[in-house]
Amino acid sequence: MATRYWHELSDGRVQCDLCPRACKLRDGQRGLCFVRSRAGNQIVLTSYGCSSGFCVDPIEKKPLHHFLPGSAVLSFGTAGCNLACRFCQNWDISKSKEVDTLSERASPRAIAAAAKELGAASIAFTYNDPVPFMEFAIDCADAAHELGLRAVAVTAGYICAAPRAEMYAHIDAANVDLKAFTEDFYRRVCGAELGAVLETLEYLRHETAVWLEITNLLIPGANDSDAEIDALTSWVVGHLGPDVPVHFTAFHPDFKMTDRPGTPPGTLARARRIALANGVHHAYTGNVRSTEGASTSCSGCGVRLVERDWYEIRRYRLTDDGLCRSCGTRCPGVFEGPAGTWGPRFRPVHIPEVVPR
Repeated sequence: MATRYWHELSDGRVQCDLCPRACKLRDGQRGLCFVRSRAGNQIVLTSYGCSSGFCVDPIEKKPLHHFLPGSAVLSFGTAGCNLACRFCQNWDISKSKEVDTLSERASPRAIAAAAKELGAASIAFTYNDPVPFMEFAIDCADAAHELGLRAVAVTAGYICAAPRAEMYAHIDAANVDLKAFTEDFYRRVCGAELGAVLETLEYLRHETAVWLEITNLLIPGANDSDAEIDALTSWVVGHLGPDVPVHFTAFHPDFKMTDRPGTPPGTLARARRIALANGVHHAYTGNVRSTEGASTSCSGCGVRLVERDWYEIRRYRLTDDGLCRSCGTRCPGVFEGPAGTWGPRFRPVHIPEVVPR
């Protein structure tokens, strides 16, 4: 599929203008993301309509704790990524350069119809970043909206201003992976720039209606110091406001970073304490079992509003429109009716088998 965000250079190369990486390609070359390639004098998306697989799972797994809690979401990704994170937890998909990874094929309408048929409230672009397959994600989001469903992006937020505005005009909620809070980490470990990600966060918070949550994967000895967590959460409160939820999640050794141990639960609890002390109203811990770290409390009276055990909601004390039943304080987020009942189920899906003929 032909794309729009590129321009020709005087030396005969074509520059991709989708993300700050600005890959400059000769005919037949692919960008670092692998799925955007030069064909003739343009950049094409080679993975349109292809997926590494589909699964219906809990919205809390994205993670999104303030967006239609308890609901099911049809999740999928393609292949490739425009970052080069040495610790990638989904490297077999995001860094794949094998065509076999894109073994599932489905149109946007078929994907949306499958989500509706299976009782999902939304579709999510996840497993790998949707930025490299932006055009496919937009078409899927539009197809979902036609059926009354929402669209969710799980992303590193590494995208240029013009395509960012186009993409997020079609998205209802996003979880942005803020991988660290130093330029050094982003350059050495991710091959990217922190500043561009912060720009995306501020854009989403202040210039769109997209519901925003942030994930910070804590890696022992790399980005888990008190000073860095303090700086990150202070920036969130100062630049985005206290109501943007922050999820601290546990690292496990993988891909090119197997020389470090997994994240101790105590590190996540410490990060959560720092965030709350800095004024973040809703800070969570993930990839570990902790009812306290997974549950949502009222910022007004402190009562536990949503009690979670892994991905299962045990207790729900919000009104249908998101007010605390104890004090009436509004919980920030998107709440429509009672909590969903999908729970912790994970259901792999083969699209042609569930779409009505």
